[in-house]
Amino acid sequence: MNILIVDDETDVEILFRQKFRKEIKKGEISLSFAFSGQEALDFLEQENPPQVVYVFSDINMPGMTGLELLKKIKERFPQINVSMISAYGDTENYEKAIDSGAKEFFTKPIDFEYLKKEIANLVHKQKSNKP
Repeated sequence: MNILIVDDETDVEILFRQKFRKEIKKGEISLSFAFSGQEALDFLEQENPPQVVYVFSDINMPGMTGLELLKKIKERFPQINVSMISAYGDTENYEKAIDSGAKEFFTKPIDFEYLKKEIANLVHKQKSNKP
């Protein structure tokens, strides 16, 4: 199961690879990274349909914001689950994200134990949907 992490801060790649090293090593998930909204869309459009099952995107990014990215993903790839992350747990961004189709809304610092449970549920659901 491929997960796409979208954040303009490149150091998140090290953090996510460290936090999910066991799951990656077991082959349960693979992580891909995009460092802008446009880069994420370009990545998703490389395959039809995209092999990404879950997108985890920062809200506050230069250029295309995470909320704009969420809207475009939901329009083009409605089957992909998207969760948003923000350094600010403000109600306005939360409501916009959920109303636009986000599965979850996380605030920094990320609760990786909760995120791992979310991903484990998706892995389980994906395995049970395969013929």
